[in-house]
Amino acid sequence: MPRLKNQKILVTGGAGFIGSNLIDYLLNQQNQVTCLDDLSTGNINNLKAYEQNPDFTFIKGDICDSDTCFSACKDIDIIFHQAALGSVPRSIKNPQRTNDVNIGGFVNMITAAKEQKVKRFVYAASSSTYGDNETLPKQEDRIGKPLSPYAITKYVNELYADIFHSLYGIDTIGLRYFNVFGKRQTPDGAYAAVIPKFIRLLLNYESPVIHGDGSQSRDFTYIQNVIQANVRAATTEDPKALNQIYNVACGDNISLNDLTQELINQLTVFDDKIGKIKPTYGENRIGDIKHSLASIDKAKTLLGYEPEYNVHQGLQEAIGWYYKNLKQND
Repeated sequence: MPRLKNQKILVTGGAGFIGSNLIDYLLNQQNQVTCLDDLSTGNINNLKAYEQNPDFTFIKGDICDSDTCFSACKDIDIIFHQAALGSVPRSIKNPQRTNDVNIGGFVNMITAAKEQKVKRFVYAASSSTYGDNETLPKQEDRIGKPLSPYAITKYVNELYADIFHSLYGIDTIGLRYFNVFGKRQTPDGAYAAVIPKFIRLLLNYESPVIHGDGSQSRDFTYIQNVIQANVRAATTEDPKALNQIYNVACGDNISLNDLTQELINQLTVFDDKIGKIKPTYGENRIGDIKHSLASIDKAKTLLGYEPEYNVHQGLQEAIGWYYKNLKQND
């Protein structure tokens, strides 16, 4: 991985799962890091390790407030814009709030970046942008009709990034994340991601509920791969690599049935009782796609991205972390 050091960096949504892992890396590389987060979905405990670090600054603020964004961007070299209101089901329940945060907040941030002359704006895009395009693997230049308000907002981010480069010259890179997982991803709440949610249920000897028949598949991507992609996006000096959209994934997929069985198998190493648990099945979720598999050829070619963890290796690390931390807190 290329080195990213001695930079002044802003991470929006830095108290969240992806943002806090990114901050870990950035501080370890001797950068000065500012985190902007309103803690609506982020967890302040994710930042406790940095409280006494002189290179770390926390701003409790909302990206929906343009003045806050402008102030946070002062003297910043690179922005990693991770802040968003995630979850397809949440966006279906509350499309207006999703729009306000994911589009309004994005425009506030990229406008502030432009006005404060930030060198590079790297932002979290989403595989949900592929919508109803059933072609596999997913290639960046072939998207379909969005299937949720969340998907619409993330696609609009890409459009805004493109026009801000064309009109104002700011360099951006969008990273379409595919089902990211890893330490600190919350298992709590109605909109928890499937991996931490299922791990908690299994640790409590409860049956995880699979929506649909379980044959649907995802390109689950371990957090360290995502950090690598962000760093490569922030450090590339190749003009052809800038102002592009990239898939960030493993380039491999696994069905929810197989994923659930792997979780059971790996957790059984810690607790024999878990091996006897079977999943149950519920109705399909509105807005979900059937299969997801990314082509990562573009990211490999232009950014030099190469996943260091496949889903099995990532699950081993993640499950060890969750077993330790969830058992300690129970």
